[in-house]
Amino acid sequence: MSVLPIRYVEPVFRPPSEAESLILPVTDGCSWNKCTFCEMYTAPQKAFRARDEAEVVDSIGRTGERYGTQVRRVFLADGDALVLPTRRLLVYLEAIRTHLPAVHRVSSYCLARNLARKSVAELKTLADAGLGLVYLGAESGDDEVLARVNKGETWESTRAALDKLGEAGITRSVMILNGLGGVALSAQHADNSARLINATQPEYLSTLVVTLHDAGRRFLQAWPDWKALSQQGLFREMARFLAALELKRTVFRSDHASNWLVLKGTLGADKAKLLAQVQAAIAQPDAAPLRPAWMRGL
Repeated sequence: MSVLPIRYVEPVFRPPSEAESLILPVTDGCSWNKCTFCEMYTAPQKAFRARDEAEVVDSIGRTGERYGTQVRRVFLADGDALVLPTRRLLVYLEAIRTHLPAVHRVSSYCLARNLARKSVAELKTLADAGLGLVYLGAESGDDEVLARVNKGETWESTRAALDKLGEAGITRSVMILNGLGGVALSAQHADNSARLINATQPEYLSTLVVTLHDAGRRFLQAWPDWKALSQQGLFREMARFLAALELKRTVFRSDHASNWLVLKGTLGADKAKLLAQVQAAIAQPDAAPLRPAWMRGL
């Protein structure tokens, strides 16, 4: 596509699986923006604000005039579109249906805290209007880890949000950060993250490796004695997490650019196979270190 009639405020982020989607900003930045491990929305131009409703509707209309039959998926940006009132989201979903008739999926990021203000009935209305998939960064199911990184959530608040989405019929993609608890809290991070996933049975689950930017200055100011896991430590934590999972049918991916070991499968059908892959990596500590996905081919 050529230049879109949409005003973007750089940098723009989206999940890897939304690579072919139209990125439609309905907010700028993140309404929480206090997680110490996240630098996505810390630039001054990314200060949180809701986009003007008329601007968003106009962008949808003008995009539809040019590309109405080409757009198949829409991702509502930035960090947490569901912070917006349900009424406003319904306006945008209606505009997408009207001007982008080929769209078959609308998705967004979501903070668990934002769903505390939305009823299941509201979420069902959004699902009926076209919101089909939500990406929720749980990061951890361990309350101590969540507090240390200033996530602003607990095991219970995350569970409640995921249960609401599931009851409303919205597909849930949950993200856990491998290594977030560091050396000291690795075991409880793995155990309680698995407990959260088991309790909610999301349709999709992914793991990323915690990656600190700016030498981790902001992160380490809040958690000065945090020690990163080694590659083998990350593998052992992943094995512990996978072993504790009891899932019926969840698509699992650990193939983000930050991951050292690419894992793909469906849990629980592929649990034994995935565990065997991780155990094989653990059993070769003297082998040349793997390279994270983004470095392969360099």
